[in-house]
Amino acid sequence: MIAEAKPRRSALYIPASKARALEKARTVSADVLIIDLEDAVAPSEKVAARAAMAAAVRDGGFGPREVVVRVNGLDTPWGAADIVAAAEAGPDAILLPKVDGPEVVADAAARMDYHNAPVDTAVWAMIETPRGVLNAAAVAAAPRLACLVMGTNDLVKDLRAHHTPNRAAVTPSLGLCVVAARAHGLAVLDGVYNAFRDLDGLRAECEAARVMGFDGKTLIHPLQTPVANAVFAPSAADIEEAMAVVEAYETAAAQGEGVAVLEGRIIENLHADAARRLLAEAAAIAKMEATARAA
Repeated sequence: MIAEAKPRRSALYIPASKARALEKARTVSADVLIIDLEDAVAPSEKVAARAAMAAAVRDGGFGPREVVVRVNGLDTPWGAADIVAAAEAGPDAILLPKVDGPEVVADAAARMDYHNAPVDTAVWAMIETPRGVLNAAAVAAAPRLACLVMGTNDLVKDLRAHHTPNRAAVTPSLGLCVVAARAHGLAVLDGVYNAFRDLDGLRAECEAARVMGFDGKTLIHPLQTPVANAVFAPSAADIEEAMAVVEAYETAAAQGEGVAVLEGRIIENLHADAARRLLAEAAAIAKMEATARAA
């Protein structure tokens, strides 16, 4: 049986220093809210933003949305205190920036344990440097880790490359990180699309990312969430096809056959498993959206 998946079609960054953004986050349609203490917060606001994050997480009211806190790196003046505050507040996950190797995750996880973070508070890791990409498989095996998040802006900068519509500069890195995530049973999210009003461009990038195997996309503006949610969700046609595949295979299996034929195509167990996974994903999305509407 395929376990119920957590929808992560859209993961919206929310600056912890912006009280209005934190309040609005309780009503946006994103599956994941990333309360950001790092890039979106000026150095002069870091301490106040940390306190605002902790209060917001404790207050709750985010409905079925997954709440993640992106801390500053442990090599900064704020990172250690960020992890303490986040561990005590107890979000669904703590997102570590610029993870170059598994030791970064192990260090953060040890600090979380020491400060009594809930056992179900996971670690997420941003892969946004060349070294992080090369070490993605080792990072993915680290303790508490549940998700890899691509940081494509920093990666392009460090590669001395350029952003292009076909994303040629980062496609090899994206592929390696999808492989690393899947090898260890993790979720994996694509990087942001900077032109937040260009919804056609966003849609194209989301569609390409879904083809590569990503679970969803990180976003910088609420306007982007409907596009990501639509692209990374199974369509009605997808669901109908998956149901037909499962039915055909199970009918054949009940008759002692190892394969089925559906509209001239051979259907094997691997196809049925993929179809069941898609149906579980659709069910999880429907449940989440129904919960959000009822809240």
